[in-house]
Amino acid sequence: MRQIQSLLKLFVSRKMAALLLLGFASGLPLLLIGNNLKAWMTQEQVDLAAIGWFSLASLPYSLKFLWSPFLDRFTPPFFGRRRGWLIVTQIALIVAIAFMAFQQPKQALQLLAINAIIIAFLSATQDIAADAYRTDVLTKLEMGAGAAVFILGYRIALLVAGSLGLILADRMPWSSVYLFMAGIMVLGIFGVLIAPEPRQISPPASLAEAVVLPFGEFFQRQGVIQGLLILVFITLYKLGDALLSNMATPFLLTIGFTKTDIGAIQVGMGLIATIVGALVGGAVLSRIGINRSLWVFGALQALSNIAYFILAQPQFSQNYQLLVLTINIENFCGGLGTAAFVAFLMSLCNQRFSATQYALLSSLMAVSRDILAAPAGAIAKSTGWPTFFIITIIAAVPGLLLLPVFAPWNPQPIAMPRPGLDDEEEDLWGKN
Repeated sequence: MRQIQSLLKLFVSRKMAALLLLGFASGLPLLLIGNNLKAWMTQEQVDLAAIGWFSLASLPYSLKFLWSPFLDRFTPPFFGRRRGWLIVTQIALIVAIAFMAFQQPKQALQLLAINAIIIAFLSATQDIAADAYRTDVLTKLEMGAGAAVFILGYRIALLVAGSLGLILADRMPWSSVYLFMAGIMVLGIFGVLIAPEPRQISPPASLAEAVVLPFGEFFQRQGVIQGLLILVFITLYKLGDALLSNMATPFLLTIGFTKTDIGAIQVGMGLIATIVGALVGGAVLSRIGINRSLWVFGALQALSNIAYFILAQPQFSQNYQLLVLTINIENFCGGLGTAAFVAFLMSLCNQRFSATQYALLSSLMAVSRDILAAPAGAIAKSTGWPTFFIITIIAAVPGLLLLPVFAPWNPQPIAMPRPGLDDEEEDLWGKN
């Protein structure tokens, strides 16, 4: 009973409420310049080639590390270094999203593209500030819960923008939908207002320092060899998951499931399973620590792909019960792995440079999702689906094999505490 009460206390706090709202604000703009915008353009009979090129509007999300040092170096005159940038970007996002309501996709495609790029830039900047705030404000004991709550808010925003947005678009003009979405972005501002201020840390003395020092400090703290191995691990930890995700929808269509089946089960149930997995992962992580969570959740994340291997067997073709089980297992375990992974990334950051360091580390994470997973289709075509899913399990092994180097199961206390922690939190930092 005491353990349950301590877990509830961990999740139910002003800090976690703020992270839920900040996660929501972080996730909302993504589909407004993605699937929703493409649906609007399709309805307006914009050329398909032009719609395809609009995926480039999301490029700022991949390049955000380029201007992240700016957020580490400079502090707005209100709300502090992290909350100040959050409030600035959120107000700008409300204006930019509302301005989309006045666009005319068929008549002024260039203005629409510029508006979408501005939203992507502001949203990516908000992500930099939100990731840095989350990293700075959470103690190590809270990292799993904080990551899970932030992911929960993010996923709820995807549901609101994606599902609710499309439903509303059937009943009102797209311009009204975008005005509505701009209005609910105010939740992010409310999140900033209730968010506790993280401990004040001296920012870099110059922009040059903000660019150079994060790299030097990371390798000085970790050591060159271990630092490089950590970067390799970040790239590989979710590779198996990325390969599977890249081909999951084509696989399900190939074996006979309809788009409605996939939308209801993979998108609907899968999203809920991911949220539950992230929350459970955050709760478990607070009990067993980041290191052991990386081991346990990483193994489960890899082994969950066996469900797809079973579904790929001819005798199980179009088995709806097995499809539901497969989607829920894979997404639940993926949520577990994500909670541990995000907490691990936060634990690697120095609070002086958390905006830059987290942006760089998360960009490496995107390498496996966007680049290393790109050959997934060619692999599946040459091997067949059952063998492909076995390969996705094997692809997770190299990342797991690196864990003993920097995340041993029973770690020794760390000599250098995380900058900015008090004595009690330093003790937690050295514990598993």
